Amino acid sequence: MATTEERKEKLSFGDALADFIQNNRKALICILAAAIVIVLGSIAGFSIRDSLRGKAISQVEDLSQRYDVLVIDINNPSKEADVEALLDELTSFAGKHSGYPGARAYYLIASIYTEKKDWVQAEEAWSKSAKVGKKIYLAPVALYNAAVAAEEQGNLSRAISLYLESAAFDADFPDAPRAQFAVGRLYETQGDIPAALEAYRVIPEKWEAASTWINLAQSRIIFLEGNNS
Repeated sequence: MATTEERKEKLSFGDALADFIQNNRKALICILAAAIVIVLGSIAGFSIRDSLRGKAISQVEDLSQRYDVLVIDINNPSKEADVEALLDELTSFAGKHSGYPGARAYYLIASIYTEKKDWVQAEEAWSKSAKVGKKIYLAPVALYNAAVAAEEQGNLSRAISLYLESAAFDADFPDAPRAQFAVGRLYETQGDIPAALEAYRVIPEKWEAASTWINLAQSRIIFLEGNNS
């Protein structure tokens, strides 16, 4: 049971708190109001961002459907105007969006240029897709395709760099061992056998379940060591 002194202390504290609130009620009300505004603003901000993101995804998927229709005849001269119109819309859209919508738009742009075998433009668009979507699943795929485009141009050093970036996604990218094998293959093409061997040896070390690529890598290691012993 509380003593008389304890009850007096509680009453004194209660009186002091009541006096503080009474004397500073305007400031406290302003602080509370500001806190409510901040919370409501944050909620509204998240809601608006989610709404805009959903709208952007819907828009890019509409553009994707137009690509799916055009891709069959993408190199047909009669479709050239439609393809150019789609490219213009995709480029404009991609420049205004990040994350999945922006990455997806650049992905579609790159796919168009790949179909047209315009490897310079394709590599640029694939690289932009990877950069904009660096935190999503499109990134390693786009990097791999950018490497293919660089290889098609004969830029093997650039292709090796892009294949390595793609392979670095490791477990998040099913074709990572394939990208690593491409690194070894291109080092072979350049005549850099030690680098090729090193690249091939990474495959069984990092991807124990990738039996196809392990077997291919080991066959290349045996061949290269046999011919350079």
